[in-house]
Amino acid sequence: MPKDSLHPIIRENVWALFHRGKFDTAVFEAMKAVEVAVRSGAGLTAKDVGTALMRKAFDADSGPLADMNVERSERESRAHLFAGAIGSYKNPHSHRYVDLDDAAEAAEIILMANHLLRIVDSRRVERK
Repeated sequence: MPKDSLHPIIRENVWALFHRGKFDTAVFEAMKAVEVAVRSGAGLTAKDVGTALMRKAFDADSGPLADMNVERSERESRAHLFAGAIGSYKNPHSHRYVDLDDAAEAAEIILMANHLLRIVDSRRVERK
């Protein structure tokens, strides 16, 4: 996984964890960065967490990070994408030990988080 291809928020920490073989921790940290970026980008509070945060931030009708220039179904899909990623790859690591020993799978999840962070960045810019 090329270090320079990673979003600045996760570049140092997640890359180092991944290359030390700490795949589960690297994935958790990458997805936690997504959660924090979404909360900050949407202007929501620390009480907004997990999949509920994603659905609120990207709500098709009122989400502060929703792109109202695209079809409603696409806005709904974006909310599902973020909620699904957090629910699948961040929440399990928050609540129990997850055995993740496959470097390729970990890299794919980290790259998904990377892409989600870039979406949040683009929505922040458009909101301004």
